Parts: sequence; C-alpha cells; structure tokens
Amino acid sequence: MTDRTEARDAFKNRCTNAARTLASCVGYSISRISFDAFAEEDSLEITLREGPWKPDVVISLSNLHHVSLDKPPQIAGSFIDEISLIHLPVLPHPWPADTADHVRRFDGLCELAWLRIVGPAEVDAVASIVTVYTAMSDDRASTVPNHLR
Repeated sequence: MTDRTEARDAFKNRCTNAARTLASCVGYSISRISFDAFAEEDSLEITLREGPWKPDVVISLSNLHHVSLDKPPQIAGSFIDEISLIHLPVLPHPWPADTADHVRRFDGLCELAWLRIVGPAEVDAVASIVTVYTAMSDDRASTVPNHLR
C-alpha cells in the first residue's frame, strides 16, 4: 500500500519541490525560452538568470497541454515579478478556477503541472512532465579556477 501511495504522490511531490525552488527566482530574468512543438515529445525550456554569483535555473516541461507567451516585442529579457508551479490533480480533485482558460478537463486526463511567470513578459504552460534544475551560471563558471590544468 505504501508503494502505491508513494507512486501516486510522486508527481505532486515533484511539483511541490519545483515550486519551492522557483519561489526563490522572483527578481531573476528570463534569459532564454526554447519551444519545440512538433517533436516526438513537445517541450518547453526556460532559462532564468540572476547574475554570475547566483545559479541559473532551468525549467523543463514536456508533454505540453498548453503554452502561451505574452511579451512586448521590444524587450530582450524579462525580470520576474511572480512565479508559481501548481500541481493539477486528476479528477475528482479540484483545480484552481484560472486553469479552465488553459486546459479542458476530462476523465482520464493525467495529473499536470501549471507554470505561471509574471513580469513584463508572461508565460503560462501546462504539462505532464516537469523538471527544474540549477546550474552555475556560465559567467561564474568562466571565473572559477580550473585545477585540472
């Protein structure tokens, strides 16, 4: 029984952990968005940067159900005023009211993750696979001494 519960909660836990990581990204900027709509597995990858002394954060979403980007054409990057990642469970569990604008809900729909980024540019994405990871920024990596030389 425990294995079933753990498996059932695995995606929810992944969303919770990702949301915790992303909560610290207010003030970061979106440095890159990569979207592949016609591959075997649709994907969206968003890279967030704060500067050379903070880690870059990469949000990777796949099996996309919804993607929208609203940005003024003249901006090159966009700082983040708000960011959230919300777990959307299977029926009969409720979803936030705002999700009806993004995904049609039906029996058999898997649990999903809803990413929302608000700033001068706004991103909304709903997907069934989410990964958030951090990495040293390229700027910082170029200043760290290489002890292998």
